[in-house]
Amino acid sequence: MPELPEITLSRIYFKKTHQIKISFEYSNTIIAVLRKIKKAHWSQTLKSWYIKNNPENIKLLFSEFEDLTAINAKDVFDTSMPLHQYPDKRIRKLSKDNRQILNDFYKFLKGKRYSVSTVNTYTQLIADFIEYHNEKDTETLTNRDVELFIETIYIKRNYSISTQRQFISALKLFIVFYPKIEINEITLARPKKSKKLPVILSYQEMILLLQNTKNIKHRIILAILYSGGLRISELINLKIEHLHIQRHQILIKDAKGRKDRFVSIAKSILPLLENYLVTYKPRLYLIEGPKGGKYTSSSVRKFLHKSSKLAKINYIVTPHTLRHSYATHLLEQGVGLRHIQELLGHSRPETTMIYTHVARKDLLDITSPLDNAVELLRKNQNQEQKFRISREN
Repeated sequence: MPELPEITLSRIYFKKTHQIKISFEYSNTIIAVLRKIKKAHWSQTLKSWYIKNNPENIKLLFSEFEDLTAINAKDVFDTSMPLHQYPDKRIRKLSKDNRQILNDFYKFLKGKRYSVSTVNTYTQLIADFIEYHNEKDTETLTNRDVELFIETIYIKRNYSISTQRQFISALKLFIVFYPKIEINEITLARPKKSKKLPVILSYQEMILLLQNTKNIKHRIILAILYSGGLRISELINLKIEHLHIQRHQILIKDAKGRKDRFVSIAKSILPLLENYLVTYKPRLYLIEGPKGGKYTSSSVRKFLHKSSKLAKINYIVTPHTLRHSYATHLLEQGVGLRHIQELLGHSRPETTMIYTHVARKDLLDITSPLDNAVELLRKNQNQEQKFRISREN
């Protein structure tokens, strides 16, 4: 009997379960044994056999093969490798043709040089739409199908207006990519934006926030976000080489809209920045994770939430709140809208105009009629009191 090839067992996460992948050079004998094991399955996707990862099945594989050939199970028994708890990923119910269309749409967006975030978001939104109408031919989808999808999914599930607007934007691009579809782009209308005013921290709240952030790395993150009005993505992608400390400036590379810009570093945070650089010694990015590489936005949000609670700020504070506060405080200091637009990296002045609604000094100086009424009553009472005193004397 010829010698059989070695079998390698490795851990994988497949079909929402921890599995053992069974790899070997082609062998009819090994395949025949696997077919007898009812718990083992062939996967066309993996191009391999697999079995659920548990002690019983590991024991079963060894009992079947240890007398036939060598088994390399180093990966399965390596305790230094944690068995990650992967999140349950929903498997989309899409036809083969629809999967190919979505894959091509993804490539189309990448070719248009949209950001990674935009490419992923738009592809997911269109995938939701196509999956909802999976039984229909994609070419036959009409504007009524769009309306039904929005009425059934977005309205009933109370999706935000911004998400619905993103979906319409994605759909307009999908129509350009896939002109066979019967959806009329002209009649697609985005719902109006909600005109909500941004949350703004006062100067005192900003100082309290920094004082209640004890970790040096966390404190420099908040200080830079506020002092330069950075987006969270800009901070995470900020490299050490982009610091111009002598000029008190930071170069923001490839920001939203693929634009570069300079922002200022507050002189008051330079000692903190120097302390951070000496203590943490980042190599490539200014803010790095525990094992190097980029820091995560979720980590920033997590400690920011904790710091705002310690500072006794009774509303939700996000990284973007610091950017809003930066812009509003500049406006209150008398900096012109055109300069603020440049510092924030806004493409349109209309985007910057929102801060005029929260930083209007002339409006803030207007006295409420109620205050005037109370003051008038107080004066009248004082005069009456004086009159009575004079008569008694």
